[in-house]
Amino acid sequence: MTQQHQQQTDCGIPKFDSRDTVIREDIMAKAKELAALIGTSEEVQQFKKAEQQIQKHDKVQSLISAIKKKQKEIVAFESFQNKAMVDKIEAEISALQDELDNIPLVTDFQQSQSDINYLLQLVISVISDTVSQKVNVETGSGEPATTSGYGD
Repeated sequence: MTQQHQQQTDCGIPKFDSRDTVIREDIMAKAKELAALIGTSEEVQQFKKAEQQIQKHDKVQSLISAIKKKQKEIVAFESFQNKAMVDKIEAEISALQDELDNIPLVTDFQQSQSDINYLLQLVISVISDTVSQKVNVETGSGEPATTSGYGD
């Protein structure tokens, strides 16, 4: 333990500065192992495949470039406080976005992003729920989260 982590509370429990993150090496190793496993999942493989196809698709790249250009134009017209031009360009962006969203490859890519986000949220939820069953994280009581520790 470092010098700043050797302080203890009145109960003899080590006191940590909340700005410091102290993570055991074995926990980090398991986290990296889990990340590598997620990286081999079907969801991630589908995402990588869709991403490569998106990068090679001329029409998709053209639409993305046009949208980015229009977004820069909006910033310029906002700085001039030209609401009419901002509204006009926003409508143009919306039309470009609709065109982009109607390309099946883009839909597949967006779905693959959603699948990965769902997978990650599920993993986070499982870890959180499992830890909460062991320790009531909010109170630090050592009691399962389903009881208050007061005989209920």
